[in-house]
Parts: sequence; C-alpha cells; structure tokens
Amino acid sequence: MSAREFDAASVVARAGRVIVLMGGDSAEREVSLRSGAAVTAALARAGVSVEAMDFRAGDLPELLARRPDRVFIALHGRGGEDGLLQGALGLAGIPFTGSDVLGCALAMDKIRSKQIWQSVGIPTPNFMVVDEHSNLAEIVARIGLPMAVKPAHEGSSMGVSKVEQASDLPAAIALARQFDSAVLAESWVSGGEYTLSIVDGQTLPLIKLETPRQFYDYESKYLANTTKYICPCGLSAELEAGLAEQGLRAFSALGASAWGRVDFMLDANGQPHFIELNTVPGMTDHSLVPMAASAFGWRFEELVLRILGLSFERAV
Repeated sequence: MSAREFDAASVVARAGRVIVLMGGDSAEREVSLRSGAAVTAALARAGVSVEAMDFRAGDLPELLARRPDRVFIALHGRGGEDGLLQGALGLAGIPFTGSDVLGCALAMDKIRSKQIWQSVGIPTPNFMVVDEHSNLAEIVARIGLPMAVKPAHEGSSMGVSKVEQASDLPAAIALARQFDSAVLAESWVSGGEYTLSIVDGQTLPLIKLETPRQFYDYESKYLANTTKYICPCGLSAELEAGLAEQGLRAFSALGASAWGRVDFMLDANGQPHFIELNTVPGMTDHSLVPMAASAFGWRFEELVLRILGLSFERAV
C-alpha cells in the first residue's frame, strides 16, 4: 500500500503548538526520553512550534492546562502506549499521534493480541499464560524447550528470558513478574528476526536483525554496537511483499492506526510467526522505524512530520 501525497509545509502550517510527551514512569523511561528528544529536535528544525514535556504520573492536569493544539506521543510502555493517555486526551479534545485507545490497549497486552491473531489466522508462536497455579512441568510439556518467558505488558524486551532448561524456568518467571503480574510462556522460534514499519498504510522496507547475543534484548536494541540491521533484508521482492501484507493484517486486526511496527520471525521453513505490535515505536538513533524510513527515502524530519500530520484526521 502507498501513503498519500505529503505536503510538509502544510503540516507545519497547520500544526499549531505541539507538545511532545516523553519519559514517563515505565521501564522504558530512558528510551522514551531519547525518542522524545529526537522528535522534538526534528519538529523544531522543520519550523513547528514545539516543546517537550517529561510526562509522569499525575501530570495530566498540567498538560491539559497548557492546552496544546496537539500532542506527539513518544511515551513507550505503560502509561503512554497502553491506551490510558489516549483516552484522556480524547476526552479533553486534544488531537494526538498514533493509535486510539483500543489499538494501544490490545497491542500492549501480548496475551490478548496473540489471542486475536490466532482467531483471525495470523501465525503467532504457541503460548500459555503463567500464573501462581501453573505447573512447571505442564508449561514445558505444552510449550517445549527452548521457550521465551516474558511480561505481558512490557516492551523493549524488558524482563524477557530465553529458557533452555526446565531448571531455569522458575527464575525466568520470577524475573518477568518483577515487571508485570501477567506472564506468558511462548514457543521459541529459531530463525531470522524481522521488523515491519507502517506509516499511514505505507509499509516500509523490512529490516532483518542480527545479534551475537542470545536474542535481540534490551542491550542489543539500545546499547550494543554489535547488532546488525540489514536493509534490504535479503528476501525476494515477492516474499517481502507477502510478509508486508500479512504485517498489515496483523496491524489492522488489533485496531491499530496511523503508524507502528510489527515484529516477526521467519522459521527454518520460511514461515512467519508474528511476535508483537508496537504502537509507539522507538525514535532513537538505534530505532528501527527511522532506519526503515531512511531506506525508503524519507529523512527523519519527514517521518516525524508525516506522523504528526496524521493527527489532523483524529476526531476529537
């Protein structure tokens, strides 16, 4: 699919006063601060009247009192990416970037997002919910080894473990529970890791991720210089187009809109397994959406203005 014709000057003229929300209280706070700083600088360079706000719990009254014309949401994780903020801004009549309440809430909940994907035939790894009543032997029997154990409502691979031996499962569950009371165990997919960025219905070039680490964890994403980002991804044009179409279906199935990023694996047989949808992806110098946009021919300022421009269509 193709994005509509874009007029940067029109976006700047119509933007009004923009506040970029970043920081927050989630485990992804530091990444969000970097994303927000990059977005703020890009909007300022483009000529938008913009200011940044380190938005934390309890700051909603201050934000509403400042009455921005619109809000660019660069908050990652709970409190910014889970629908709560989107609902508050909608009630206040303030346009904002990204998905609405439903899309954010479903995408943030890995359990329900996978249940929806399964219901509409989008391939996703086998999984089960882990709680205090779960039997460890049953988890291993149903999911198999190796497996991933992860919090249900976190991003940036926070609290995620690869479990290769049954004896390591209790520690992995305990780690995930430090981040979230809801935990899931998921079949481990061995193969290539890919990500699909979507902006206004336009699928951007796939990026293949390679890391010498056990998996693409927080350090691989934001700290290491050993991670490889391969774009073009090496797949045939026909296969990439088919995967992009499936990614769009995965995006739409969760009620997402405007922009986002879908992560998936290709197994040894070339079959995709969709892992998660990010409705407020990172916008740092290590982030994937800006990389894909650059490969497509969009400078960072254009990417940010395109995302901001989609907020004009939000009914408030």
